[in-house]
Amino acid sequence: MITKGLLERIFEAASIQRWNDHARPVELVEIDKQAHKMIIAYIIAKHEEIHDGASIDWLQLIEGGIFEFLHRVVLTDIKPPVFHKMMAEKGNELNAYVCERMGDDLREIRGEFFERFERYLFDTGYAYLEKRMLSAAHYLATNWEFGLIYNLNRRIHGIERTRAEIENQLEDYYDLIGVQKISLRRKSFGFIDLCGQLRFQKRWSGTPRVPHTSVLGHMLIVALLSLFCSFEVTACRKRLYNNFYAGLFHDLPEVLTRDIISPVKKSVSGLEEIIKEYERKQVEEVLLPLLPGTVQREIMYFIADEFENKIVENGEELKGIPDEKMQLYNDDIYSALDGSIIRSCDELAAYIEAQLSIQYGVGTPSLLQASHDIYTSFRNKKISGIDFGILFDYFR
Repeated sequence: MITKGLLERIFEAASIQRWNDHARPVELVEIDKQAHKMIIAYIIAKHEEIHDGASIDWLQLIEGGIFEFLHRVVLTDIKPPVFHKMMAEKGNELNAYVCERMGDDLREIRGEFFERFERYLFDTGYAYLEKRMLSAAHYLATNWEFGLIYNLNRRIHGIERTRAEIENQLEDYYDLIGVQKISLRRKSFGFIDLCGQLRFQKRWSGTPRVPHTSVLGHMLIVALLSLFCSFEVTACRKRLYNNFYAGLFHDLPEVLTRDIISPVKKSVSGLEEIIKEYERKQVEEVLLPLLPGTVQREIMYFIADEFENKIVENGEELKGIPDEKMQLYNDDIYSALDGSIIRSCDELAAYIEAQLSIQYGVGTPSLLQASHDIYTSFRNKKISGIDFGILFDYFR
């Protein structure tokens, strides 16, 4: 079961500032960078799979991104040159420290998750290709952020050296086709650029709240929670893959439509359906043409009716599978996706966002009401055998 400590650790990343020794046009925080990195890694891996026939261990890629994220959160905001020097000289000791800090929480995740966390940190040969793709995604996400701050910092000493260092680091990954495609700044770059813009859209934008979380950061939080819940129901590898990426992309249409809050959607009969149709058309016309054909179909599987339980049987997509029957399709051949788990994780993330702000002393009437309404809906509630009431009670 997911522990309160792990949830709190994930949300710490919303308060870790990036580039905080530079002038910044917008707030840049770690959770957004990590979300962007995971999306970029997905695109890089897809290109390697499609164009180079590479054999990707997708679970190792997903878990590797999570392991690196947690490693970074524990060690907080260390300047890259200092961090790399520390890791070069005291890497094993630092990794041991991270494992000690995270051990109690990660051992509660089913499926020997903590053991793989240790192996990822200490075994340099483990997930070698996946580590390279994540490293490339890290530098591409960093470079995207650097593009935002560069013009504001052109008079700051050392800014040109920083630019050269990032560019030199990226050059080491030009053998990856995905990196080449993104570096062309055409279609693949357009997709990750649009995804990056989701960090500009703040959650709960109509009310004061701390810490601020963006739509992009929220997407990663939902993806993490969805994966951990999927381990809880002993999901097969394809189901783990689908639930993670469906969580990661579930709010993707908002880059084209912005966030339309639920009370507005439900205020007029039929309005929600109109909004959904508009989102679908915008995604098909603007987002999907930026992706290879096979990836287009997969993204639509993730985000169309994203909160519906669905499977693929005999080439046909079937939706509306009852929660209690999803275990019958717990085999890779069915490509099962637990929409109800993703919806519950989405609500849990929103509830924690509201409750943390209230605990920090910023509790507006709208936050208090939203928190109460979400909790009332999920207390004592079990989804696919997972007791979500316990998770919500952590922050009550």
